[in-house]
Amino acid sequence: MLAAFFLTGMAQASGMGDPALGAAVFKKCQSCHQVGDQAKNRVGPQLNDILGRTAGGLEGAKYSKSMIQAGKDGLVWSEDTLDSFLESPKSLVAKTRMSFRGLKDPEDRANLIAYLRSFSNGPIGASNMQETGQGIDIKLDPSVLAMVGDAEYGEYLSSECLTCHQSSGSNDGIPGITAWPTEDFVIAMHAYKQKIRSHPVMQMMAGRLSDEEIAALAAYFSDLE
Repeated sequence: MLAAFFLTGMAQASGMGDPALGAAVFKKCQSCHQVGDQAKNRVGPQLNDILGRTAGGLEGAKYSKSMIQAGKDGLVWSEDTLDSFLESPKSLVAKTRMSFRGLKDPEDRANLIAYLRSFSNGPIGASNMQETGQGIDIKLDPSVLAMVGDAEYGEYLSSECLTCHQSSGSNDGIPGITAWPTEDFVIAMHAYKQKIRSHPVMQMMAGRLSDEEIAALAAYFSDLE
């Protein structure tokens, strides 16, 4: 379920982690990947400078068609996208050649990402961005913010959201979105739609929604108790 990655990466890949502990976690990867001095492509690509790299884009590496297409669709490796991929590779890139089942422990993922970061000059993820719309520099027509959403329509649209986000507002791995102020919700969704927020899966999902649908979801979740 792609919606599962709405905020999971943002919640987990916080830029923290212990590279020394990550080196131990990397032992699970080294049968297919190399990193560091003289690293070469093996079954999988070498992982130097992985942050900021387009998925499926390293010259000389062998990739599945699915991974190459993911890169063409805008998937770039950041701390957030790596966190989502490492948790469940085939949930993010369904037909990836990587047979690894994933790391379920968020601390293991954070440590591994910290280790890989030490070999990368690429940008860190946007995981420290606030989960409300506050502080996001976004160009949005005032009429969009003034739009009054249909909460009943929002309830109809919300079924996909509620497969991951709990209607109680509980923050259990995936942050709650219940009782969000409507303006914050609208700004956050349009930030994904305009690709100001960097999570590629959420960019795709928000890109499917019209202004009216975003307003309807905002109205529904703002009143949900």
